[in-house]
Amino acid sequence: MTELIKQDEDHLRLLSIFHYIVGGLSALFACFPIIHLVMGLVLIFAPHQMSNGSKESPEAMAVMGWFFVVFAAIMILLGWTFAVCMILAGRFLARRRHYTFCFVMAAVGCIFMPFGTILGVFTIIVLLRPSVKGLFASHWDGK
Repeated sequence: MTELIKQDEDHLRLLSIFHYIVGGLSALFACFPIIHLVMGLVLIFAPHQMSNGSKESPEAMAVMGWFFVVFAAIMILLGWTFAVCMILAGRFLARRRHYTFCFVMAAVGCIFMPFGTILGVFTIIVLLRPSVKGLFASHWDGK
């Protein structure tokens, strides 16, 4: 029985590390829309820089700029939120706390191919083991 518990603890430790890695990669990839954010700000505050001699009105360019800013800000916010949640799931896996949160983040992570899918599937497989559920239950003290 101790061999099984040691194996489960090793799997949870590895999953925790991989959650940190995927969270970091997600935070990095969530920074890509910053290019669109800057471009949108240029369209709003300096439309003459992007006009290139076209006859577009500054108001039309500002509307397009706001579209770029809002879309980019939402994408960045969602990406960073996902990254923070993945890092938190890694921390909770390492501490054997918040089983439901870890399970939900594993399921949500499956959406993000390829790393999130692989990590999510393996995390779900490990979390469904009764011995792993016991590890989480043994750390629960109501605090």
